[in-house]
Amino acid sequence: MLLKNEQLGIMQWYESEEVDLSQDIQQWGALSDSEKFFIGHVLAFFAASDGIVLENLAARFLNDVQVPEARAFYGFQMAMENIHSEMYSLLLETYIKDPKEKHRLFNAIENIPCIARKAKWALDWIQSSTLFAERLVAFACVEGIFFSGSFCAIFWLKKRGMMPGLTFSNELISRDEGLHCDFACLLYSLLRKQLHLEKVHSIVHEAVEIETQFVCEALPCALIGMNSTLMSQYIKFVADRLLVALGYQRKYNVENPFDWMEFISLQGKTNFFERRVGEYQKASVMSSLQDGGKNYVFKLDEDF
Repeated sequence: MLLKNEQLGIMQWYESEEVDLSQDIQQWGALSDSEKFFIGHVLAFFAASDGIVLENLAARFLNDVQVPEARAFYGFQMAMENIHSEMYSLLLETYIKDPKEKHRLFNAIENIPCIARKAKWALDWIQSSTLFAERLVAFACVEGIFFSGSFCAIFWLKKRGMMPGLTFSNELISRDEGLHCDFACLLYSLLRKQLHLEKVHSIVHEAVEIETQFVCEALPCALIGMNSTLMSQYIKFVADRLLVALGYQRKYNVENPFDWMEFISLQGKTNFFERRVGEYQKASVMSSLQDGGKNYVFKLDEDF
């Protein structure tokens, strides 16, 4: 089972140069100030977050886990996170022309309180002496909950037909992070000593509260089809989905307010000859995996 996740990661390999940003520059200028503010904060968080995930893998999880297949997956995940970091840096360099604003966003942990709170929560877990099971759940929250609002915001742009380069990179990266979260849930299911429901709910609730604060501060104005109230509900929906994937009861029992988030889980809807689809994968290992790997799949839009 663990090896299958590594093979899925290999199938999904890509490089940042594959993302065409040529149409994005003109469309960025057509966005409202509120939209630019929100997307800028989203990219700033993404740019900071991958370094934190990398630090956790290198400093903790590769030392915690001795199973060769799991260590192989973490090694591949680190390579994928480096590509994500490169992609987010390229996006910020492309869109943000003001040097002071660019510096502020590239140093978001020091300059933007709602991003600093997310970073501190994750860094505290890296430095924590608690059980591996707790830290595994916490970083499933980082990749499953802390990223959810930001991914959703960019898919909202895709719904409007805006920023094709940004939205395509979002397809690729959200797919990767979904795989990483799937792996955390799978590995957790194999632990002999798991956590009590109350502890897991507590960890997840902390992450939901912090992500909700981020959304409310980064999205101060209601946009068309998007506002902080709906986004807060969506974050709780995703948190419940993560809890179920970890083998626990839901906490919030809310519905998905964004039906257009089906974009995340659609497969094979884009003409390959028009553009490399976000569902692209290396064919050499795909055929052996089509019938397997259906358990422990964490999605951002699925009903219960």
